[in-house]
Amino acid sequence: MKPYDLKSMSVDELWSLHELVASVLARKISAEKARLDERLCRLDRDDVRHHVKGMNHGRRPYPKVFPKYRNPAKPSETWAGRGSKPRWLTAQLKSGKPIDDFRIDLAAA
Repeated sequence: MKPYDLKSMSVDELWSLHELVASVLARKISAEKARLDERLCRLDRDDVRHHVKGMNHGRRPYPKVFPKYRNPAKPSETWAGRGSKPRWLTAQLKSGKPIDDFRIDLAAA
């Protein structure tokens, strides 16, 4: 690469240098873009193959949540404490009973 004395160059010489730099940059940018586009296409193909192999998009396994509260009138009705309160528990709480009356003793279970 030869050094240029830009201060001593005429306007025409500077303009031709500018055009030369612009054309070299355009060629290099288009070559780099083509290389990156080809690489992206290759990655997309590999990604599609990878996803086709493992197309299992089911839910991940969660641990079983054990019930914490039981309806004494109907022992099959339980609540784990998640989500909204069941109607039987809401009715009992409105009648004035504390929620701890319905708690399942984990030591006995």
